[in-house]
Amino acid sequence: MPEGKIVKALSGFYYVLQNEEMIQCRGRGVFRKNKITPLVGDEVVFQAENEREGYILEVKERKNELVRPPIANVDQAILVFSAVEPNFSTVLLDRFLVLVEFNQIVPLICITKIDLATSDHKLTISEYAEQYKAAGYEVILTSSETEAGIEQLFPHVDNKISVFAGQSGVGKSSLLNVLRPDLELKTNDISSHLGRGKHTTRHVELMKIGNGLIADTPGFSSLEFNNIETEDLTSCFPELQKASEDCKFRGCLHVTEPKCGVKLAVESGGIPAYRYKHYLDFLQEIKDRKPRY
Repeated sequence: MPEGKIVKALSGFYYVLQNEEMIQCRGRGVFRKNKITPLVGDEVVFQAENEREGYILEVKERKNELVRPPIANVDQAILVFSAVEPNFSTVLLDRFLVLVEFNQIVPLICITKIDLATSDHKLTISEYAEQYKAAGYEVILTSSETEAGIEQLFPHVDNKISVFAGQSGVGKSSLLNVLRPDLELKTNDISSHLGRGKHTTRHVELMKIGNGLIADTPGFSSLEFNNIETEDLTSCFPELQKASEDCKFRGCLHVTEPKCGVKLAVESGGIPAYRYKHYLDFLQEIKDRKPRY
């Protein structure tokens, strides 16, 4: 049986790429029965009825999957956040980073619209960028208007499946248009009434850019920690994970425990206070989550 990769899912159809040929497939009823939903990024076995149509028979084992956006087998998440319009949000970025880290996906932070930032704002953004770099993240400052920083992105996408994700209106589609002009993806300005972006991407689709595949995804502004437990959270903050090696007690949650390496690192300035605050807020959110039965 032929095999391929789902590169687009739309209106009940799955578009499977095999040897540069696109086959439009439907899922067999067995998927609904077993509650398996094929996702963009899935490696699948399919049966072709002709050169252009067929049915998906099997979904290969996934190495990871995201729910929002719905995509599987991601190597890298390019988290796109704007310097302004909408303003850069560390708490929203940290929510994205936690989800990405938990799913063992390599994150890349891309800050857009640098050309629109004032001098003072640029200084603040540069400070944030340095702090995230110190935590162990790759950070690239870009502008779709001036194309600043764009060339730095290409080496990071080669030979990978990357997902573009971030708040609506930050310029994901504009950035993709610069990376590959022939895409001509639809873009919209942010809503002046709502103060956030209008959704321009309606479905998940993998697109070839350079020597890699990138998924443009519908923008969204909230993330749930449904599958993350309290003991998992430290590992989703690389600098906290490193500092926790100096904690006296195994299983330390870095809240009220004595001789905590993380709290000492925060007090000494080794970990930014806002990152630690976000950790505490997320920890409480997980604790307050209703138990699943």
